[in-house]
Amino acid sequence: MTATAFSAVRKQALSEAVYRQIEHKILHGELPAGTPLPAERTLSNALGVNRGAVREALKRLQQAGLVAVRQGGHSVVCDYRDAGGLELLPSLLVRANGQIDGAVVRSIMAMRSALAPEIAAAAATHGGAPLADALDAILAQMHAQADDRGALQHLALAFWKKLVESSGNIAFRLAFNSMIRTYTLVWETLAAVLEPEFRDLKNLRLIARAVRDGDAETARAAGRRHVDIGRRALERVLTTLENEGDRR
Repeated sequence: MTATAFSAVRKQALSEAVYRQIEHKILHGELPAGTPLPAERTLSNALGVNRGAVREALKRLQQAGLVAVRQGGHSVVCDYRDAGGLELLPSLLVRANGQIDGAVVRSIMAMRSALAPEIAAAAATHGGAPLADALDAILAQMHAQADDRGALQHLALAFWKKLVESSGNIAFRLAFNSMIRTYTLVWETLAAVLEPEFRDLKNLRLIARAVRDGDAETARAAGRRHVDIGRRALERVLTTLENEGDRR
């Protein structure tokens, strides 16, 4: 075995592991809001890492709104629902038992249903012919690869990424980034569920045409119809799974 088979463990990797462990305990109720965290030295000994890694993890937890540093340097767990941001969504998606949290999925889909029409409308206002040309090119690929669900999934994401990038709204872009990070965690699972939405080229074409015409209202309406297809499909699956769970 050569020396290149292994890489040194970086300090950042240790702090990431510490961050994820504490984040998990906070988000899943093992460390409720108001709970004081152990001192750095205690955490370092308990986790088997150096204090620098613990300090770095605590800094990230504070930035994420998961802990607050009180007078004297003591860290206390915050209520993430009051202090956290969208970057916590990926970690909230999967419960402590490994199952997907239906309530979080519904929350994400509701946010998506609210944002997507406005993203489409903003892109129609700001995008113009260059964006319309790019969207038409993606639609041509979707039409050509209609039998490949995986390709359609990637292309549909590319279509919306183009719209977000041309929306002129930084809040839309950051929210979209957070939703995509969450979406990729269940990418394979959602491929079959959201397939009817991937195949909805009719409304995507209407959005592309509205972008070319600068017609925000038509883009908004088509965007709303398009994402509602996926929302309804996902709701049916979640309801079925919940009903099966109730019968067990």
